[in-house]
Amino acid sequence: MFPLQLLALVFISSTAPETPPEEEEKKQKFDLMFRRGDLLEVPRTLFTHFGIYLGGGRVAHFIRDILPVVSGDTILIKQIVTNTRLILGVLAKCGSVRVDSVEDFAYGAEILVNPMDKVLSDRVK
Repeated sequence: MFPLQLLALVFISSTAPETPPEEEEKKQKFDLMFRRGDLLEVPRTLFTHFGIYLGGGRVAHFIRDILPVVSGDTILIKQIVTNTRLILGVLAKCGSVRVDSVEDFAYGAEILVNPMDKVLSDRVK
């Protein structure tokens, strides 16, 4: 049975959709700007939004959102988060950790790398 499973993996991986060259260039650009594990900050009007760079142009971040509480539809949840979803998430004190692209995380704002890791590592030496 093992050879058949291995053969299935080869065929499945070879038919996986290819990433467009533009997307690959974006990922490489972000990998040059940020290192995996960097704490990213995005200044907002009333607060600062934080995320952790995962590499490949992806950021994990906590976002207040009401939709995961009221629906289990993952396709619907992955769509653009609206202000209504955010406000209701704040009022209900619920949210979730999302993995989004750097552009979606920043939402047009400037991205800063939090220097705390460097400050702390300099103190330890």
